[in-house]
Amino acid sequence: MNKSELIDQIAAASGLSKGDSKKALDATVKALKEALVKGDKIALVGFGTFSVNERPAREGINPATKQKIQIAAKKVAKFKAGAELTNELN
Repeated sequence: MNKSELIDQIAAASGLSKGDSKKALDATVKALKEALVKGDKIALVGFGTFSVNERPAREGINPATKQKIQIAAKKVAKFKAGAELTNELN
């Protein structure tokens, strides 16, 4: 499912126009991004939890030259599915 298909689904389920559904989705995504950038944890009961994890710096190998390289530390977004979503999938 891509963004436009998701907007169509939101419009059909909520009775909103596609334009309003797009605005609502964009606002939701923006709010999620801003919260994650601040380091907040977002818990949507029944769906799952979004959080930020930090990966430490580590040593890797360049596959082309086989030389050791240093890989910098970075933050990554993480999603853990909630129990209800997991049950729906299985």
